[in-house]
Amino acid sequence: MPDSLAPLSPKYISFDMLGTLIKLEWRETSQRLVRDVVGEEAAPRFAHDFSIFRDAEVMGDYKIYPQLVRDSWQRTCNTWKIQFKQSDVDTLMDALGTWGPHADVVEPLQRLAAKYPLVIYTNHCDALVMRNVEKLGVDFHRVFTAEQGQAYKPNYAAFHYMFDQLDAQPQDLLHVSAHLWFDWLPGQQLGITNQAYIDRGFDPDIVGVNAWVDTLAGVADRVGA
Repeated sequence: MPDSLAPLSPKYISFDMLGTLIKLEWRETSQRLVRDVVGEEAAPRFAHDFSIFRDAEVMGDYKIYPQLVRDSWQRTCNTWKIQFKQSDVDTLMDALGTWGPHADVVEPLQRLAAKYPLVIYTNHCDALVMRNVEKLGVDFHRVFTAEQGQAYKPNYAAFHYMFDQLDAQPQDLLHVSAHLWFDWLPGQQLGITNQAYIDRGFDPDIVGVNAWVDTLAGVADRVGA
């Protein structure tokens, strides 16, 4: 832990889940589904476009997560001029529930859970979220989904829902995420003064970002867990 970072004692530690705690495998699954259709070399570009369309869908009006994935997949198929198949979407959604934690997550998460109430706000849905949460190996104080809040991050409404449900102020939280755009920037704008950015390679470097970059083990060390 750098000497310049003072120890923290937050009221809650909140987490993004998909990508931060749970290892995302959209790319691998989507490539496997289209490799025989678009070819081995083109499959990574298809998977990239699918990611872009998912991000675009998140920014629109709220819709339930399986519908968001379906619409993203259809937009990608339309762009690539290949047949859309609902069975592909079903495979993607089934795969989502099988994804487990990054290798560096469980041990420090257990340390944190022994000392602090842990909270999740995830761009997920109620019917599927616990399949991933249960793989994290700790009991969370609360698990909030975009379905409950009727808003996906980075929408401010997602964060306000979490604050209201916890009866907490932004400064009461230490928020941990691997997403600058979806979590860190709106969190900063809403007054979450303590945030830990876990670099999972999703976002480019943004000049001027004043994020504490660390591992999850470093987060546990900083809060004395």
